[in-house]
Amino acid sequence: MVFDAEQFKENLTARLRRQYGKDITQATKHDLFDAVSASALEIIMPNWMETRRTYEAKPTKQLYYLSAEFLMGRALSNNLINAQIFDSVKEVLNGMNINYDMIEDEEPDAGLGNGGLGRLAACFLDSLATLQYPGHGYGIRYEYGMFEQHIVDGEQVEYPDNWLKHRDPWEVKRSDLSVTVKFGGQIKYGKTPDGQDRFYIENAEEITATPYDMPVVGYGNNTVNTLRLWQASSPNGFDLQLFNDMQYHRAVEKQNNAENISRVLYPNDNGPMGKELRLRQQYFFTSASLQDLVHFFVRTVGTDFSKFPDYHVIQLNDTHPVVAIPEFMRILIDEYNVGWNDAWNIAGKTFAYTNHTILAEALEKWPIETFKNLLPRIYQIVEEINRRFVIELRQKFPNDYEKQNHMSIIHDGKVYMGWLAIHACFSVNGVAELHTKLLKEQEFKNWNAIYPQKFNNKTNGVTQRRWLLSSNPELAEFITKRIGHGWETELSKLKELEKYVNDDASLNELMAIKLHNKEALANYLKHTQNEFLDPESIFDTQVKRLHEYKRQLLNVFHIMYLYNRIVDDPSYNPPARTFIFGAKAASGYRRAKAIIKLINTVADRVNTDRRVGGKLRVVFVENYRVSVAEKIIPASDVSEQISTAGYEASGTSNMKFMMNGALTIGTMDGANIEIVHEAGKENAVIFGLTSDEIIKINKEHSYNPQKYLDRNPALARVVNQLVDGTYDRTGLLFKELHDSIVYGVEGQRPDVYFILADFDSYVQAQEKLAKLYADKRGWAQKALLNIANSGKFSSDRTIEDYVRDIWHINKIEIKR
Repeated sequence: MVFDAEQFKENLTARLRRQYGKDITQATKHDLFDAVSASALEIIMPNWMETRRTYEAKPTKQLYYLSAEFLMGRALSNNLINAQIFDSVKEVLNGMNINYDMIEDEEPDAGLGNGGLGRLAACFLDSLATLQYPGHGYGIRYEYGMFEQHIVDGEQVEYPDNWLKHRDPWEVKRSDLSVTVKFGGQIKYGKTPDGQDRFYIENAEEITATPYDMPVVGYGNNTVNTLRLWQASSPNGFDLQLFNDMQYHRAVEKQNNAENISRVLYPNDNGPMGKELRLRQQYFFTSASLQDLVHFFVRTVGTDFSKFPDYHVIQLNDTHPVVAIPEFMRILIDEYNVGWNDAWNIAGKTFAYTNHTILAEALEKWPIETFKNLLPRIYQIVEEINRRFVIELRQKFPNDYEKQNHMSIIHDGKVYMGWLAIHACFSVNGVAELHTKLLKEQEFKNWNAIYPQKFNNKTNGVTQRRWLLSSNPELAEFITKRIGHGWETELSKLKELEKYVNDDASLNELMAIKLHNKEALANYLKHTQNEFLDPESIFDTQVKRLHEYKRQLLNVFHIMYLYNRIVDDPSYNPPARTFIFGAKAASGYRRAKAIIKLINTVADRVNTDRRVGGKLRVVFVENYRVSVAEKIIPASDVSEQISTAGYEASGTSNMKFMMNGALTIGTMDGANIEIVHEAGKENAVIFGLTSDEIIKINKEHSYNPQKYLDRNPALARVVNQLVDGTYDRTGLLFKELHDSIVYGVEGQRPDVYFILADFDSYVQAQEKLAKLYADKRGWAQKALLNIANSGKFSSDRTIEDYVRDIWHINKIEIKR
């Protein structure tokens, strides 16, 4: 992009003057951030407009990524880097005595996602634009994100994440493209002039969906794709008569109910009202997105919907947007008089589905009563889809009634969204080799038997522009100095770094960069949490969503074990270690919150015990988010990827750590398998049961956690310390965690995620890591080999795989 320094300065000062009535000397840090961002958007805008014009001038097949989450992080630096004007902007600001780092820290993380699913979606959008593919995102503009996490007395306390307290300078409101989404009402029947039955809804609740567009800037080119987010409001939400009658709460009740749809990401759905709100969110954004696409298609191509798949491929990111399938059928049938068979064939050529987990809880199932009351016409369509499908099942499996019932989209009083997705979509993909194998051979075995052509694997990736070039500039410079540019868009070029594996100067420089990043993280935590970290210690990190299968509890048990050894044996002298955690637990996830409390309770004990003598420190990073991850990941020596084998679909944090020179300690799970294959097993530390062993144990119902406690007194002591008063005088605070491991709770068998079975192997793996770290040169070599072999894990490669096998879209060069 062309950068005019004088024009940039003029835009900046004009923005301050128009928006805030200030000049630079009067502006606050936030004023300056807003003005710099708006001025940068002015530079990006012509390319954004030209991209849209190019796509519209000659309609072509485009990719639309529907996702409940887009964990974008901060936009300013990422957009400046991708537009290749970062250095120029920084230079101009320096000349105006404006500190860029200060401005960057003023930007809140966009509250549009939480975990790996959302971050993957963000990486995919970045790669699509960088590779010059026409691909866009659709989601919800959450007013408060998920929540802002504070730790109070060791416990997670949730506050609103008011990321939109000030306007977002990166979004453009498109009120002209608003659409109406309907809930509830009664189904009515009518006849078309040619005698065909037609359905419509009366007395429905109407919600206005207003789009806000965010630019997605390609690296080093003119492509700027779009992330379109929908905000909910009521078209007649304020009742003046009620207000004048002094019924103030009722006067705005409709508006409040409408706005709740786009208020919070993943509201607590433990009760019926929470489940209904979740379903409202999912239908809201999928209906609005499809209406948007259909309206544009009709305006530019016409009403021959047989051509719709020639111009659209819609990727459903997990089960959250699967309700889009029957909604698309409704639009075609009810609004454009398309026949059922034609509508079904069109849908089957348009939608593709990505599965992100084998956990049953994430394969969404909606109670029929909730689904039917909220979406009566959509439920009717799902019933018809299922009726026709059951006929097929009876023909394929005439005597297997159990299989017919299990595969039915509607059964046991629920609507199974995962089953609907597999039946309707032309492609079903997993996100790592092991994950896809387990889907085909275990969870979706019956489906694979009838639709083998649909199943395929697309191993996840992350964008090196954010997770290396932006977040670790010293390492990026180290790489470029040795192999030149080009790796920013072709990460496989990092393989050339292998020739420096015996170059002492390079190894020393690499470790100096790591130490500098560790010092920067220590300084950040000192100022934000009053935590004091030793940069010379091993930074052992587990940062990700807090869930039992990710086994933060196994990590804590090991810390408790280490602490006991140090206290019991003053001569025990392990290398100094800092264990770093960062995670949010879902609002209604009681046991995950108890694990956070345990981590912080153990940290309080360990960090204040003089007997530890600097050998051990534990820190829980508050309110973990993308901007914090960008500080933690470059500083980490060890990447904890310790999920129960077979339970983690892929993981993406493992890729980010690898790319930044951390060694993986992990199970053979998710993408860990492929990481080990790329970097070599000798450059990671693997432990624990395999997925095949766990499947066998589960099938045989042969797991007995007590035997592991009986044969390992040190482990038994750690587990007993949950309830014996060591960390809680009452012995009650962690009783549920204890009982879930030892006895089983809520109908579950004990130790569902095999923590006790893997504990010994994990301890041995940690001891091996400590010995490896003692050999500084050998550790540096392993770190360099991890970086050099991380090329496969670029989201650019993942996108090319999707394009080749699923999407079949073409690159479009944007010329200016």
